[in-house]
Amino acid sequence: MNKEDYKPFEEKMKKTINVLKDDLAGLRAGRANSSILDKIMVDYYGVPTPITQLGSVTIPEARIISIQPWDAKVLKEIEKAIQKSDIGLNPNNDGKIIRLVFPPLTEERRKELTKTVKKYGEDAKVAVRAIRRDAIEHFKAEKKNNSITEDDLKTAEKDIQNITDKRVAEIEKVVEDKEKEILEV
Repeated sequence: MNKEDYKPFEEKMKKTINVLKDDLAGLRAGRANSSILDKIMVDYYGVPTPITQLGSVTIPEARIISIQPWDAKVLKEIEKAIQKSDIGLNPNNDGKIIRLVFPPLTEERRKELTKTVKKYGEDAKVAVRAIRRDAIEHFKAEKKNNSITEDDLKTAEKDIQNITDKRVAEIEKVVEDKEKEILEV
């Protein structure tokens, strides 16, 4: 068995972890994080455009994001897009800059967020295990077609399981780090 045979499955697992990281980055953890704006699109002259492409996004303080658009005419559109989004923040518009103030999280909200983080982690683990199942089925089909031997199949199953275990541990680490960030007061 060649390590290259495992590459497509390993790449899918890495993509699953990247999706998890993106999803977790979008969770509001009480601290200003510009990545919560990544999925918000603004109608800019009829074209849906990410906020980050319309102006400079900075974090002047730990709990504030400021958005200064390059085109002052788009200020109202950015404000509307943020209000329509599900990030749960109300934009403060002073005519030049939009500020998003992150209120401190309550204990109850922190616990809700950690449950959400765990759910995302479990979903990622399920996806990785599904990729493992697909990989093993692929190698069993190879065995059935006499492309590989019984020993190769056993080796492949063991190697795929090792890769899966490594990726599941990585998911657990990502989830643990996000939980620490949320629970930090």
